[in-house]
Amino acid sequence: MKKFSILLLTSLIVFSSCESMLEEDPRASVTRANFYKTQEDAEAAIMGAYSIIDTDYYGINYYRLEEVQSDYLNGRGTQVPVSAVGSRLDQTNINRAEACWQTFYSAINRANSVLDNVSGMKINDGVKKRILAEAYFLRAQAYFNLVRGWGAVPLRLHEIVDEKSIAAPRSPVDSVYNVIISDCKKAIEGLPETVGTVTGRASKYAAKMLLAQVYLTTEQWTECAQECEDVISSGRYSLVLVSKPADFYNLFTNSTSSEDIMSVHHSLSRRCEVTFYLQEPNSPPYNYNSAEGVYAWLPDTTSFIGSSWDKNDLRKSFNLHTHYTNPLTGQLVKNKNYPVLFSKFISTKEGDAINSIPIFRYTEAFLMYAEAACMAQGAPTELALERLNMIKRRAYGKIPTIPAPAIDYPTGLTKEQFRDIVLKERGYEFLNERRRWWDLSRTGKLVEAFAAVGRTFHSSRYFWPIPQAELQTNSALTPEDQNPGY
Repeated sequence: MKKFSILLLTSLIVFSSCESMLEEDPRASVTRANFYKTQEDAEAAIMGAYSIIDTDYYGINYYRLEEVQSDYLNGRGTQVPVSAVGSRLDQTNINRAEACWQTFYSAINRANSVLDNVSGMKINDGVKKRILAEAYFLRAQAYFNLVRGWGAVPLRLHEIVDEKSIAAPRSPVDSVYNVIISDCKKAIEGLPETVGTVTGRASKYAAKMLLAQVYLTTEQWTECAQECEDVISSGRYSLVLVSKPADFYNLFTNSTSSEDIMSVHHSLSRRCEVTFYLQEPNSPPYNYNSAEGVYAWLPDTTSFIGSSWDKNDLRKSFNLHTHYTNPLTGQLVKNKNYPVLFSKFISTKEGDAINSIPIFRYTEAFLMYAEAACMAQGAPTELALERLNMIKRRAYGKIPTIPAPAIDYPTGLTKEQFRDIVLKERGYEFLNERRRWWDLSRTGKLVEAFAAVGRTFHSSRYFWPIPQAELQTNSALTPEDQNPGY
């Protein structure tokens, strides 16, 4: 009961947390019976659901679990066991996985609260439609994170309102994906095509990108290609042109770029934990023994990001740096002890920081389309090859739409060759953006990829452990429901 009480209390508090503690307001005593009354209440409810994205989804715990398990980096400090994919997670990181699980189910409960209550409210029909669509999007996103990370998981499609609501067995993976796909389609129907200057809110095309990712993961190739085609042909977005490595920073600024389908943006006064943790601003990295900042994740240059990565690809020097500018002297100084460090989220200005965490980028629609169209047809189509080459041309500072024979991938590639190339391009394009682990997992290349960098992959790492708290409080589960290896 303690666990349930905390979860319910959290759901209720979010609706009143913005009220000043010094004001007397009857809304400070929020209950389900007196809350869902006005359009303002409905808006507050969906913002409460969104707050999970802002504070937790892209906080360091989940980012760490997704990214540090990649084959191209090694975590330091308490993250070492995450990189050590040849063994199970240690207790520290098991606790971090549990925190992520709780975050996702908190997001689901908040979305369910909106769906259960707003649908019957007498408010503007257009506003209601959009709010419900946002809730479907957020629930789909949370379940997608859960099913990829834990496999079969409990399905809860209504708000937890009493102790009986907690019990839910692990649903088969296919059943979870069916809910995700249904939620995505409902979100697409009700979301606006654009959210204007508002950042971090879902649009129709954000929902299409999420659905495309789901179809890519479940190998529904034709459906994935169609969702990507809808995004590409919408005319809403365009590729940012680059001529030098630093131009890629224009994709990750706090102002929305032409490639930004959905991002979490943070002001400098409220820095994102991920950018702070991963890449501190351009200050002298003197503390070489630190396992934080630029020293938290070290590039593994024995992987595909090493000597095999063409130095003429501007993404290489954008993502990896060997020198930094000492702000005290203005001199270019070589990294000591660690010759290569990541740099995607380091700012180009002293004292500044890139605080935009991308959720969906326009670039990915091209690469997902290329892979899905090839797999659907059994060989790369002309358009699939062209869209793959567009991303590569941009990476070399070329105009994406103009053929570049010297760098373009050739025709005549087999399905397998083409897909391997797409995966490599995705690795280059989305370095440090939470894509690599899932790409290796969904394509069955985890063992192969880690063997290439001298690491053995342990089968227990396909899925993270079901939290002990869930096993203890969910009466529909038993110890036998635990994932293998834990």
